[in-house]
Amino acid sequence: MNPTGNVTARLPFPTAAARELADLQLRANLHKATRTIRGKRERVVAEVPDWEALRVAGAAIKDDALARLPELLERFDAAATAAGAQVHWARDAAEAGRVVTELVLRTGTDHVVKIKSMATQEIGLNETLAAAGIEAVETDLAELIVQLADDTPSHILVPAIHYNRAQIREIFARRMPGVDLATLTDDPPALAEAARRHLRRRFLSAQVAISGANFAVAQTGTLVVVESEGNGRMCLTLPQTMISVVGVEKIIPTFSDLAVFLQLLPRSSTGERMNPYTSMWTGVTPGDGPQQLHIVLLDNGRADTLADPVGRQALRCIRCSACLNVCPVYERVGGHAYGSVYPGPIGAILSPQLTGQAAGANRTLPFASTLCGACFDACPVRIDIPEVLVHLRQKGVDEARGRPSVERTAMRAMSWAMRDRRRYRAALRTARRAAAPLRLVAGRRGTVRRLPWPLSGWTASRDAPVPPRQSFRDWWLTREDGGDRR
Repeated sequence: MNPTGNVTARLPFPTAAARELADLQLRANLHKATRTIRGKRERVVAEVPDWEALRVAGAAIKDDALARLPELLERFDAAATAAGAQVHWARDAAEAGRVVTELVLRTGTDHVVKIKSMATQEIGLNETLAAAGIEAVETDLAELIVQLADDTPSHILVPAIHYNRAQIREIFARRMPGVDLATLTDDPPALAEAARRHLRRRFLSAQVAISGANFAVAQTGTLVVVESEGNGRMCLTLPQTMISVVGVEKIIPTFSDLAVFLQLLPRSSTGERMNPYTSMWTGVTPGDGPQQLHIVLLDNGRADTLADPVGRQALRCIRCSACLNVCPVYERVGGHAYGSVYPGPIGAILSPQLTGQAAGANRTLPFASTLCGACFDACPVRIDIPEVLVHLRQKGVDEARGRPSVERTAMRAMSWAMRDRRRYRAALRTARRAAAPLRLVAGRRGTVRRLPWPLSGWTASRDAPVPPRQSFRDWWLTREDGGDRR
């Protein structure tokens, strides 16, 4: 694990994407799942006449919160502490993991239950706890599937989107302790029943639960989790100790601001008019729910992201994953190609900013897009992802500007040739003569499918046209009136 957690791509995106593209089953699973979610979202969004006004309101609330982030964080800390919570601050993944591990060890338990949480995935908390001898059990069904398969999530909202139900049945049969193979089929009710029986024992024996939060209300010190299965509510009521790891960008100013996001989030994520479970907790209440509440406020690169006037809009993200479900690139390669817990268009702009573009292969992520703009149209808080992608590409080019490259050398040579008419014409003649062997290879097609290095980078994904036998200028001079050089 690197210092910032599981947000650094180890392989360049083109390399990882080529590997995933070869998996035909994966592509079929992704196509079916994203098309289904996309259709549901379009139908329920069309029901809301003021949807665009809601998007504008959501963006404005998040922008206001980011502009006043230090002030709002202090208000949240004070309100949560007054309600009985203990607030901790973590600068990076390592510090957050250390704080949570010490809190769990202090309770004397060796296992915890978890609500689905991107922040804890981001900091690699499960691995950190395992190193300390603590087992973390995921209670979200999709997260449980991924955990049993020793896999990593490939979607923000549906981490096991890359599996079909037959594959999930196989995972349960191999890895779920005590599962009844006589009744286990690949029907969704049978799979859900198996998971329910497996998790119920874990819920009843857990002393500690760990969560993230969808929103943190500065006004009241309240944390909010929305989910679809009820596992979050079980985690919030049964264990004696609750630990919530919350990214600082989850702050919203007031309780009334929730009204906007509780309309935007379920329609954009699962295509539902409202989410089945919305849990809110503020401090502790004697005799009711957890008696110890710890909140870890996580920075982990968010302050650096906030400092970028263009890139900071990525911190508006409410993790609905609508941008993933409409992205033509994500639909074909899935989440693992991005190498980060944040895949898809939002991951392509968020991960490089959290880690810095020099980390691992994250510099390649802003190029993992067609710039078609579908992600911006779908985003419920109007994050202009194409704008940030272009911005990050420009930053990457600027940072490498002082280093030699084949492309830069070629462009400088062309610039030198094109500044003088005679040099330009001589260069064209040379190119036409040099291309003579290529015309034999190209034949009537007029294009070459593979060129030797360094031009092989161009033909890796497209054909190269062969220079014509005659330039436009030479052709013009052959016309009857072309001899007149006016």
